[in-house]
Amino acid sequence: MSEAASARRLVRRGSAVTLLALLALAGVYLLALGFTPIEARQGPAQKIFYLHVPAAWSALLAFSLVGLSGGLYLWLNDRRLDRFAASSAEVGVAFGVVMLTTGPIWAKPIWGTWWTWDARLTLTLFLFFLFVGYLALRAALHDPSERARFSAVVGVLGLLLVPFIHLSVYLFRTLHPQPVVLKPSAPSLPPEMLRTLLISTLAFVLLYIGLVTIRYGVALAEEEREGRLDAA
Repeated sequence: MSEAASARRLVRRGSAVTLLALLALAGVYLLALGFTPIEARQGPAQKIFYLHVPAAWSALLAFSLVGLSGGLYLWLNDRRLDRFAASSAEVGVAFGVVMLTTGPIWAKPIWGTWWTWDARLTLTLFLFFLFVGYLALRAALHDPSERARFSAVVGVLGLLLVPFIHLSVYLFRTLHPQPVVLKPSAPSLPPEMLRTLLISTLAFVLLYIGLVTIRYGVALAEEEREGRLDAA
């Protein structure tokens, strides 16, 4: 099968998965608004939790996979790894926009301010700008091998930052709450809230898979077209 045919097949599959994920997210918010109890202290504003937290987890997953793929590329020099890393970075930045938009909307009624230079918030913003720079670097470099190598190094640096973001709420005094699901003891969320959160997280992971598949297919088609132009 030619690269162009493979690219078209990937875009079709990714589109189908993305549509399914968007329908699942719509269902999640029907569940969150109509059937999940209101949190006693935060009130209706807490409902954005079911969008903000899965978006944040998915963004960190995407950025982590960029770093892992970059490290493997530096070792194996496989163009598929670079193509996947670029696709994951674009989707991660999109999820990062959702994370950094919904966070202040949630913070304003709870903390009384849109933003504070809290350790976790600051590190997360830095990571987001790092991967915006990653995409800018890829756009600025035209040699494929040079672009892949330099981007891989930036991706690995981003990966090293992800654990510090997770640990920041334990290492520093911070307004940001500690995890309520990934705790050494039992989760502190009521079962109804935990169910909605986990369903939303699965929907976001499905959306990540769909969007990365589409972007990978588009990148494959672009490379195939550039190869034809170079040959001509």
